[in-house]
Amino acid sequence: MLHFENDYNKGAHPALLEALIATNDLGLSGYGTDEYSRRASEKIRQETMCPQAEITFLTGGTQTNQVVIDALLASYEGVIAADTGHISVHEAGAIEFSGHKVLTLPHQDGKIQASAVRQLLETFYADANHEHMVFPGMVYISHPTEYGTLYSKKELSDLATVCKDYQIPLFLDGARLGYGLAARSTDLDLPTIAELTDVFSIGGTKMGALMGEAVVFTKSNQPKHFTTIVKQHGALLAKGRLIGIQFDRLFTEDLYLQLGSHAITMAEQLIGILEEKSYRFYLKSPTNQQFLLLTDSELEKLEKAGVCYGFWEKYDATYSVIRLATSWSTTQEDIDALAQIL
Repeated sequence: MLHFENDYNKGAHPALLEALIATNDLGLSGYGTDEYSRRASEKIRQETMCPQAEITFLTGGTQTNQVVIDALLASYEGVIAADTGHISVHEAGAIEFSGHKVLTLPHQDGKIQASAVRQLLETFYADANHEHMVFPGMVYISHPTEYGTLYSKKELSDLATVCKDYQIPLFLDGARLGYGLAARSTDLDLPTIAELTDVFSIGGTKMGALMGEAVVFTKSNQPKHFTTIVKQHGALLAKGRLIGIQFDRLFTEDLYLQLGSHAITMAEQLIGILEEKSYRFYLKSPTNQQFLLLTDSELEKLEKAGVCYGFWEKYDATYSVIRLATSWSTTQEDIDALAQIL
């Protein structure tokens, strides 16, 4: 089988497994208070050039989004997001389950525009009945987006300006952040993201970790008793070392960026092969996710050859949109084998 269906189909990068094994017999304190979690947090502060950053390690992306959003919103507030955003499509209503409405805006290649956010906020407060409505209490974006696209520094800065004007936080979901940071065309880096957002996550699950996301509050704005809020969500891991040790290794010797760069190199080769064979792109992204338009017969060909892909949506009566994703674990042999099949 050739696995291109997602970027988390393999277990963990060997260096992370080695770090876990090497520390397995050590007695360490729980709930992320161990020395490795503290060391990982300090490395993230250094990489983001944000010495005041407050960092908490959680296990997965949906859990991270729900905990952060619920912790930052008042009971009467909702979160603004793209209609294709992960929290509004692929999280089974986890945000609504915590009591907060997702207020969606139309996307442009997976992104929301600052002008649309401002218009939503202006329209809301201009409504004489807004006290009877769900207040827009924060803005959520993902980078990369669900279509593998990236926000530019200007786009992120414009969103940050709107949020500052209305005194609401800007939250960047970085489940695939490593692939975004490694993209050739990006003008965003970790210090810039830390400067422009109020909170963001650094994904480990899709970047070579067995599990784990780092939540980074950047403005000394971590909610009061955040650990208690995390525990209320059932998200406080007793063996917090399992995540701290992995992030400590990910942020040693630039491993995090190296893994992202490898996936981008594999994706660039994949794009070249698809172009050479005249496949039709639905969206060609600068990151590790590529979206194609395939007929039923082309899908059947892939399936018979043992190629695992991600179904995205039905495009029309003839075509379906599928996703092919490279990752930290994609090998040259994988790419060469897929080239022979396509």
